[in-house]
Amino acid sequence: MKIFSAEQIYAADKATIKKQEITSDELMERAATQLFNWLHLRLQGEQVKIHLFCGIGNNGGDGLALARQLQEHGYTSTVYVVNYSKKRSDDFLTNLKRLKDGEVWPEFLEEGDDLPEIGGKDIIVDAIFGLGLNRPPDSWVVELFEHLHRSQAFTLSVDIPSGLFTDKAPANEKAVVKANHTLSFQVPKLIFFLPETGIYTEQWELLDIGLDTEFLMNADTDYELIGQHEVLSHYIPREKYSHKGTYGHSLIIGGSYGKIGAVHLAAKACLRSGSGLVTAFIPQCGYIPLQTNFPEAMVITDMDEKYISKIDFDISPNAIGIGMGMGRDKKTLTAFSDFLDSNETPLVVDADALNILSENKELLKKLPSKTVLTPHPKELERLIGKWDDDFEKLERAKAFSKAYDCVLVIKGSNTIVISDGKGYVNTTGNPGMGTGGTGDVLTGIITGLIAQGYEPLQAAIFGVYLHGRAGDIAVEKTGYQALTASNVIDGIGGAFLDLFKTPEENHDIEMNEPG
Repeated sequence: MKIFSAEQIYAADKATIKKQEITSDELMERAATQLFNWLHLRLQGEQVKIHLFCGIGNNGGDGLALARQLQEHGYTSTVYVVNYSKKRSDDFLTNLKRLKDGEVWPEFLEEGDDLPEIGGKDIIVDAIFGLGLNRPPDSWVVELFEHLHRSQAFTLSVDIPSGLFTDKAPANEKAVVKANHTLSFQVPKLIFFLPETGIYTEQWELLDIGLDTEFLMNADTDYELIGQHEVLSHYIPREKYSHKGTYGHSLIIGGSYGKIGAVHLAAKACLRSGSGLVTAFIPQCGYIPLQTNFPEAMVITDMDEKYISKIDFDISPNAIGIGMGMGRDKKTLTAFSDFLDSNETPLVVDADALNILSENKELLKKLPSKTVLTPHPKELERLIGKWDDDFEKLERAKAFSKAYDCVLVIKGSNTIVISDGKGYVNTTGNPGMGTGGTGDVLTGIITGLIAQGYEPLQAAIFGVYLHGRAGDIAVEKTGYQALTASNVIDGIGGAFLDLFKTPEENHDIEMNEPG
C-alpha cells in the first residue's frame, strides 16, 4: 500500500473531484458519512456526550458535517469552533451554514475564553487542523490541547492528530493532540510509523472515501506500507523435484569468546527461513557449543581461539551474513577488511561488522552492490551521522543508500527498508521483540532468503516482515516480557503459514493480542 505525501493527497482530491464530476463539498460529505458510520456502528445510539472541536479549514469542515449527521441521528453533541484565524475555507463555511440551518449552534472558542468542561467518559472528536497545518499552534490552542488530554476522555482524531506536521517532528510535544484513535482518509500517512510522531495516536484506521483509484494506482510515492498482501507477491514456492542444493548455501560469520550465541541464533534463523544448507564460521571456542546445540549446521573454525582473525573457507556460499557477536579486535578488523577485498558474494552486514564500517568508512566502498545493512538506531547514527528528527534521518539514510549502493534496514517499531530512494515501512512486530538476539535472528532470515534466490531488496522487505510476524505469533504464548529471540525463531514457520491465511483468520488472532 502506498504512503502518500500531503501534496499527493491534495492532488488525489482534485483528480477525484474532476473525474467523478463532484464538488469538494460532496467529497467532504463522503468523509463525514464514513466518520459517522464508524462512530454509529460502535455507539449504536448510546447517549454518551460527544464534544466536537473543529478548526476553520477543511478538517473543521469534516467535523461540522459529522456534527450535523450526529444531530440528525439523535446523538448528544456539542460543537466548538476553534477560532485560531480569521480565514475560513469555503467548505467550512458551507457546512457551518448547514449546521445552523439544522439549529445546531456551535460555540466559538478564542484566546482567553473559558475552556469547556469534559467528563472522563465523554468522547472528544478532534477536527482542528488535519493535514493543512503549516506553523506551530498558538499558545492558547496548546492550552486547549492540554485541557483535552487532562480530561482523559476518549479522543478520536480526524485524518491525523491536530498539531502534527506531515514533514517534520513537532518542536513541542504539548502542541499535539494525543489521540486514542485516528480515522485517516483513504491512505496511511508516514507520521503514523515514525517514533517521534507515531506516539501521538495509539491506533489508526483507514476510511475509504472513494478517491480516484486510477490516480492512486499510478502515483509514484516515496514510501510503501508492507503487509501480508505486499509480501505474498515476493514469495517463491518450493518445487516438488528439488533438494537442499536448490535452496542455497548460507554462511554465517561471527562470534567471539562469550558471544557465540549470536551466531547460533543467526544460523538457526537462517535455516528456518528456508536455506538449504547453513555453515557457521566462528573462532575455535565456539566449535563444541555450536555443534552440540545446532546439529543441522556445519561449522568452520578460525585459527584463533577467541576471535575471528582470518576469514578463510573453501566453500562457495550463495549468501553471507556477517558481524553478529564478532567483536572489534584489531585482528578481526584486519580479517574483515581482507575479506571484503576478495568477496563478491551477496552480503548481509550486522552488529560489530557495522561498527567496524562506521569507524573505517573507507571499507564501505568495498561492499558488493546491494549489500544489506541492518543497523539498530545507534549503529545507524554511527553510519550516517546525527539527525535533528526522524524526517532528516530518513533523508540521510536515502543519501547513504544511494552513495554506497546498499539496502539499508532501519530497525525499529516500524522497521523501514531503504533502497534506491524509496522506503518500505513494515507493519509486523511488537514491543516484546526489544530483547537481545532478535537482531541476529533478522540477519539470519535475510541471509537465508538471499541464498534461496531472493533479490537483496526483496529479501530485506520479506525478511523484516517474516521476522516481525514470527514475533507476533510467538508473543501470543509468552507475552511481551518473556519473549526471547529463540521464541521468534520458533515462530518463523508459523509466519510462513500465516502468509496464506485470510484477513478474517488474522483478525481473530489480533483480537486476542496479549497486554
